[in-house]
Order: sequence, then structure tokens, then C-alpha cells
Amino acid sequence: MPIDQGACLLAIARAEISTALGQPLSAEADAPWLHQPGATFVTLTQHGELRGCIGSLEAHRPLVRDVKANTLAAAFQDPRFLPLTLCELELTRVEISLLSTTEVLTFNDEQDALTQLRPHIDGIVFEYRHYRSTFLPQVWEQLPDPETFMAHLKHKAGLSPDFWDEHVRLSRYTVSKWKEPEPAREVKQA
Repeated sequence: MPIDQGACLLAIARAEISTALGQPLSAEADAPWLHQPGATFVTLTQHGELRGCIGSLEAHRPLVRDVKANTLAAAFQDPRFLPLTLCELELTRVEISLLSTTEVLTFNDEQDALTQLRPHIDGIVFEYRHYRSTFLPQVWEQLPDPETFMAHLKHKAGLSPDFWDEHVRLSRYTVSKWKEPEPAREVKQA
């Protein structure tokens, strides 16, 4: 894939949000690689704080469609936040994570599973019956300890942080990620 892939994906995401907020913006979206299946997560931040994050764990549609759909969902449908407004647009930074295919982990118990986690490399999918959650590899920055990472992942799925069952299923994936730069801070004159 092209070296400027990240810049292209970020421009597409920015254009989707801007256009949805009544500020039409276009982005080049006709490169052949954009029409190959892809799975992405789109994360929005403001001043370094989460403002929305929605994504796909499996490539089930063309990459360009996945980015556009997840961008709009992160901006306007993340249940943790109110829909993004036009006055927030300039403050909002977009990050796109392009996921690899998932790899199912084989383990004997929770301790065995924890030893297989690769901090700062793996995104993890936790599944048990109808409970499911994931953390992107970027979450290791806030939760660098595998035990703490797993406890928060279980909590995110709606289970107790100390929950374990022999039918837990774990998968891992890696990401390529790109993020818009933070705006330059204005220097105040004395």
C-alpha cells in the first residue's frame, strides 16, 4: 500500500465529519487499494482526551466505506458522548487504526493467556458467551500491566474484573495507525 496511505485515510475521515456538519470538504478516495476489504477503528480526541471511538474488528466492506462509516459513528453515535458539534470540529483530532486479521490465542488458563499478551503490540478481543470487548494496542499506554489490561477488558465487556471461565476466548491483532497532529498552540504576548 502507498506510503501516503495514512494521510489519505485521515483526509477521508476529516472530510466525512466536516461534510456531515455542513462544511463540505472533499478527499481523494478513488485509489484501488481503498476498495479492498479493510477493518478500521476511528478514534477522536480533544486535548488528548477521548471524544469517540468506533470500529470494525473484521474486514467486511471496502476500506474507504469502513473508514467513512466508522468516522461518522465515532463522531455522532458513540453512546458515551453527545454527537460532535461544528464548534468542536477544529478541536477534534482524528486517529485511524487499520487492523490486521485476528489470531485466536490458545491457552490453558488466565495466567497462561496473560503470558502470551504482547504489551504495546497486541490489540485484544475478549469473548465469553454474549460478552465481548476489545482494546486497541494504544490502550497499553494507559494500562501497561497485562493483568490490569485484562481486568479492564473484562470490565468493559460487562464482567467482573476478576472473572474467568474455561470458555473465555481471546484473539489478538496488530494495527497500523495514523493520527492528525495537535494544532500549534498560540504563544501569548506579555
